[in-house]
Amino acid sequence: MKDCTNNRNEFNIFGCVFDIPQKEHQRNELQKLTEAEDFWQNPEQAQEAMKRIAILSDELEPWLELRQKVHDAIELASLGDESLRLELEAEIEAIEAAIQNREFYAMFSGKYDRNNALLAIHAGAGGTDSQDWAEMLERMYLRWAERNGYQTDILDRSIGEEAGIKSVTISVEGKYAYGYLRSEKGVHRLVRLSPFDASHRRHTSFALVEVLPQVEDDHEIEINPNDLRIDTFRSAGAGGQNVQKNDTAVRITHIPTGIVVTCQNERSQVQNRENALRVLRSRLLELKQREQEEQMAQLRGEFQKVEWGSQIRSYVLHPYQMVKDHRTGYETGNTAAVLDGELNGFMEAYLRSQIGEAETSR
Repeated sequence: MKDCTNNRNEFNIFGCVFDIPQKEHQRNELQKLTEAEDFWQNPEQAQEAMKRIAILSDELEPWLELRQKVHDAIELASLGDESLRLELEAEIEAIEAAIQNREFYAMFSGKYDRNNALLAIHAGAGGTDSQDWAEMLERMYLRWAERNGYQTDILDRSIGEEAGIKSVTISVEGKYAYGYLRSEKGVHRLVRLSPFDASHRRHTSFALVEVLPQVEDDHEIEINPNDLRIDTFRSAGAGGQNVQKNDTAVRITHIPTGIVVTCQNERSQVQNRENALRVLRSRLLELKQREQEEQMAQLRGEFQKVEWGSQIRSYVLHPYQMVKDHRTGYETGNTAAVLDGELNGFMEAYLRSQIGEAETSR
């Protein structure tokens, strides 16, 4: 019969690594604060405390349930009843799987990893081939979201002249959406026989994928209305009955940074304006984070500007079939499955590689 004490020891190790007792203490202290009569006198501070309690509970509950399961399994094993052997072994296997699952989710330790995400795809140089590649990536990520239970909403989409798209911005909503998708940020390279070349020659196409966390709290990024120039125009379309007769599309320019955001997918100007502000807030947050990272990297003497052409992943459809991530070395020959949204292997390999990097930099 398997030894339950190994599971208890493994749980205790993880409990120390992930500060479970400390997080329990933090949650208890915050819950005591909520019982005070003057707790809601400062609504902003109260809401922040409630949000922190919810985050801590979300982190703690699976661990506390797991701790109880380990305790119950040890109690069961101490009975020494051979008739319970199969039941106990099944329980131990379930505990081991749960520990591995919690170990994986502990990789989402970034400040915004739990947030919803904004995914933007931009066709690179290469004309129609690159625009077609951008549309293939759009479908790939929409299929990934569907497979993994995420809600998606296309906020803005610019159609290519002959085929494909020039760019698209997609809202992805669900738990850990940004935590997963941040692994996709960078240039994606496609090698294939071009369907748009009369000679059917091999072409290389590039597309840039941006991933931004959606910021829910306005105080994280403050936008001064005086810093905005807002223009409205008619939404672009393929023609026919769906062409908008009114100026529903919105373009917002943030004057201090020069960031321009457009949203035209909704039929209401108000909705497009709200979506554009949501995208602008995320872009300003990214700008702020990038400036901080560059300052820290320069202080450490390791700053290196990332240029557009450094691809993170290659998708080769000819002369052989292979998708390879150049950061982790993770690869697969099943290109059809990847382009149909099977991306979790690539994402998990990247997240695990980041843990290694974080440990080395400490």
